Amino acid sequence: MIKEITGGVTAPKGFSAIGIAAGIKKGKKDMAMIFSETPCRTAGTFTTNVVKAAPVKWDQAVVYGGGMAHAVVVNSGVANACTGTEGYGYCRQTAEKAAEVFRIAPEEVLVASTGVIGQQIPIEKIKAGIEKMAPLLSADEKAATLAAEAIMTTDTVKKEIAVEVEIGGRTVTLGGMCKGSGMIHPNMCTMLSFVMTDANISKEMLQKALSADVKDTYNMVSVDGDTSTNDTCLLLANGLAGNPEIAEEGEDYRKFAEALNYINTYLAKHMAADGEGATALFEVKIIGAESKEQAVTLAKSVVTSSLTKAAIYGHDANWGRILCAMGYSGAQFDPEKVDLFFESAAGKLQIIENGVATGYSEEEATKILSEKEVTAIADVKMGTAEATAWGCDLTYDYVKINADYRS
Repeated sequence: MIKEITGGVTAPKGFSAIGIAAGIKKGKKDMAMIFSETPCRTAGTFTTNVVKAAPVKWDQAVVYGGGMAHAVVVNSGVANACTGTEGYGYCRQTAEKAAEVFRIAPEEVLVASTGVIGQQIPIEKIKAGIEKMAPLLSADEKAATLAAEAIMTTDTVKKEIAVEVEIGGRTVTLGGMCKGSGMIHPNMCTMLSFVMTDANISKEMLQKALSADVKDTYNMVSVDGDTSTNDTCLLLANGLAGNPEIAEEGEDYRKFAEALNYINTYLAKHMAADGEGATALFEVKIIGAESKEQAVTLAKSVVTSSLTKAAIYGHDANWGRILCAMGYSGAQFDPEKVDLFFESAAGKLQIIENGVATGYSEEEATKILSEKEVTAIADVKMGTAEATAWGCDLTYDYVKINADYRS
């Protein structure tokens, strides 16, 4: 059984973290570090954008090259994207500085950046930040929270979580943090996500679990239709829980995968809820689908519809926009068989039955749509497959935030 506990990336054994103000952003925390006392097996998934930031390229070389990792260094404020060979060189210098401080190899350091595209990172501030952070590293919850706060950009709240699960007679812990608020669209999003675990699991199984899980979590989030250059999700396992190594699929792997899904689903939903300018989390569930692929296509089409998102902001049960978005998704279904429901903490209401309005109460619908978390459930009555996507409403503030982002 999965047990949610307090904490974040420092919850698993052997991990410490910290977040500080290194002077990259005026008066705000802007650098974070995570460190494991023993080398970690690594897994990662990255942006699908052809334009990839320098840290993405660095981390892909480390993760896909089969290396182990001891540390993660993250900065916010500057993305180090579209910065050429100079930007990649700064990734190496960042790793080399951390390697010098911790007496490890540069290839055992992962780096990540988020912020404005096209600017070179202030490497001297980055190096100084590493020196400042190293002696401040701590395994307590406060340190994890400081790290989660330091990676925020337009996020309004920090995002972190930790869980425990029993595997092989041992307590295994996973702790995660992420940032993400805007420029968010499948596959993955302008997100940095870091999940640490003390599980003893092979690199192959670690990557398998992560690659499978992002399809149902981070890849099902959309705020604004833009896919970033910096998307990075890193999963590190140091094995200190002492469970028998998870080297193949089976009961232990299933338990680990479920715990990872719990972490990633929580972080994905909280990114969607914290979408730039958002006032509500908008969840779309497609049920009764013929296949998982069909369900995913339909759910993503609805959650990314600007007209639907605007209707959610206005608490308007304009269900035609949802059916329309399903219709242009490319997935085939019979619109005259669709049932649609709206659900929130205020109740559940059927809006259409077999493609036709039910004569529902507009007043009741508005009440349901006025909550901070709203779900649209569409049953296409073709099978048993289903999928869930997360987004948010589209507000005036989204435009305000992005109109002057650089200033």
